[in-house]
Amino acid sequence: MNLTPDVKTLAQKALEPHLERQRYTALTIPRLDLGPFLVEILSKANDFVPSEAGSFLMDRPGDRVGGDGPDLYFLAAFGPSAETVLGRTLHSSDGVVGRVFRTGEPYLMVDPPADRHFCDRFDAASDFKTSGVVAVPIRIEHAVCGVLELVNRRSGTYTSQDVGILEVFGAYTSAFLENLLDARRAGEMARRDDLSGLYNDRFFHHRLTEDLVRADVAGAEVALLFLDLDNFKAVNDTLGHLAGSQVLKEFAVLLSQAVDVPEATLARYGGDEFVVILPGFDADEAAKVGERICESLRGATFLRGSFTWADGPVSLRSVLTVSVGVAVYPLHLPRSGSTDLKKNLLMRAADLAMYRAKEEGKDRVVVAPVVSS
Repeated sequence: MNLTPDVKTLAQKALEPHLERQRYTALTIPRLDLGPFLVEILSKANDFVPSEAGSFLMDRPGDRVGGDGPDLYFLAAFGPSAETVLGRTLHSSDGVVGRVFRTGEPYLMVDPPADRHFCDRFDAASDFKTSGVVAVPIRIEHAVCGVLELVNRRSGTYTSQDVGILEVFGAYTSAFLENLLDARRAGEMARRDDLSGLYNDRFFHHRLTEDLVRADVAGAEVALLFLDLDNFKAVNDTLGHLAGSQVLKEFAVLLSQAVDVPEATLARYGGDEFVVILPGFDADEAAKVGERICESLRGATFLRGSFTWADGPVSLRSVLTVSVGVAVYPLHLPRSGSTDLKKNLLMRAADLAMYRAKEEGKDRVVVAPVVSS
């Protein structure tokens, strides 16, 4: 008899929200995907402890958490109800799984009707009848993030030896998740500017090239905003470079809030210069984004509170503004030539428009002149 389980998992896109969490070390590790791994881990666990059903549940860091804990999502499962439970939630205050999640301790249940932790909700909704459960916690660093469980041993009842075996698989799963997050964090760090947290100029050039190629394929537009902080030199000269660095960090936050466009790419180009790529935006739409950025700085207060490099509280209000240049492909340059040439021409057009904004009095948005056809 073939006991290999038919393990079902959510699609990779649905798994992604459960991985939006932090790790605090960075290792260079090959790309790893969660879905195939969960299929393997449940299959192997079933090889060692043959069971009628099994599942892997995980919390979602982005969810709002009340005082009684988060929901746990069924990310992978096998057994007669696998397709039914996949994607459903179980509150972390419910059942054996909830108990394992809350306490961080494995649990063995051999007599469900007599066990106060047994939750019969899933049995009541199907023809399945639970006779035993073994479940272990999954951790990232020291925090419990999920639970691995097997249900109804195919021969006999679960024992403490089965708990020990499943704990091995739990530890292996925990290590895999930590490595997966390390790999993603290392890759993300390579694309980010250390000071601002926005993308760096290397990734900006890569993304702009991609967006221009997509625009040519789809016959679409790409807008580029070139930003330069006005009066930033005065901050460095009067308060020092540590203050200037803090201002750049705070401006990056304001910029991210002002550019509420999911498909946008925000990057620090260098010094106090920033760039924003807006795929699919025309000149008017891009200029409106630029105006929102300008407005976010008018009256903004930087350097709130006290800092180790200052003698007392620091608070800069209405000191900084921003000059924004806007250029749009193919409005401000032709569709002819190599992608690299188009990228350089688009950047030059946006940069020159930004300098015009400076010359016209700063704190404004200037759109590049339309190129003659």
